[in-house]
Amino acid sequence: MDLLETYRRSLAEFIDRVEQVAPAQWSDPTPCPGWDVRTLVNHVVAEDRWTVPLLAGRTVTEIGDRFDGDQLGDDPVTAARQAASQAEVAATHPGALDTTVHLSAGETAAGEYLHQLVAEHLVHGWDLAVAIGADPRLDDEAVAACARWFAARAADYRRGDLVQPGVDVPADADRQDRLIAAFGRDPDWTPPA
Repeated sequence: MDLLETYRRSLAEFIDRVEQVAPAQWSDPTPCPGWDVRTLVNHVVAEDRWTVPLLAGRTVTEIGDRFDGDQLGDDPVTAARQAASQAEVAATHPGALDTTVHLSAGETAAGEYLHQLVAEHLVHGWDLAVAIGADPRLDDEAVAACARWFAARAADYRRGDLVQPGVDVPADADRQDRLIAAFGRDPDWTPPA
């Protein structure tokens, strides 16, 4: 599966889970310490909004603080759908993946940035699913692609405190559980009683 298809699948799965959030669940806890469902979705929506100008060649300085704060408004589901749709258009624009993205961490190939976004959508999609009691199974091909990409970067991400320390899983854990654990989540996490 190519990178754009992996990205599309990760976006679609995340939005599918956002659409399953019941009105009373927006303040429910997630596996992300200190984040409730609304905070988690807002974080991903902000990332999706950043995608458009970054893939268009804008710098973090040029973008400024326009994506700080609440990105969800009164209709979180619509906000998430719109942000994902706009991000997908930006990522699939001819030549978009041949560019350099100006991230706070420095100049980054657009393809590398898209891999980061795949991980963002998959892992936070799992976070959201387990928080709201939805089916947490992720697209297996997308998980495999993300795991291959992250395996070469996990140590750097941990050194930079970009992910939580990895969690040990049994030797017979499946690919998804190993990926979730590599990003510092307990694959058996459930909401507190």
